[in-house]
Amino acid sequence: MIGLLYPFIDRHLGEPHKFKREWSSVMRCVAVFVGINHASAKVDFANNIQLSLTLAALSIGLWWTFDRSRSGFSLGISIALLATLATQLLVYNGVFQYTSPDFLYIRSWLPCIFFAGVITMGNIGRQLASYEYKFIQEKTHQD
Repeated sequence: MIGLLYPFIDRHLGEPHKFKREWSSVMRCVAVFVGINHASAKVDFANNIQLSLTLAALSIGLWWTFDRSRSGFSLGISIALLATLATQLLVYNGVFQYTSPDFLYIRSWLPCIFFAGVITMGNIGRQLASYEYKFIQEKTHQD
């Protein structure tokens, strides 16, 4: 859904994506997201505030490197907040459980992971939409 939402919002706002990327850039974005996700699980930090701040900086760096659009940033923040709220409701109702929640029944670094995931899925969606747009243009030129 997020991958479809990014190109739709770009077209609706009339704000085309500034970077003309290729699949290699999208794959680098995916690799950075996997690295951020892996760091949240495996790297030992002194406390959760340090982990949260590090992941927030890495997630914003991911956005800055691969997106840089206002619509991408606002959509990333919005969906990260909604997904965190949904996770909080699931944990509060006993569907999920964390061994050591640190903020209102959830882990404080979770919004950073959601934000980075939104940026990654958005880049995939934009890349797929750019190929669809090129295909449609080539077809109309051939007709």
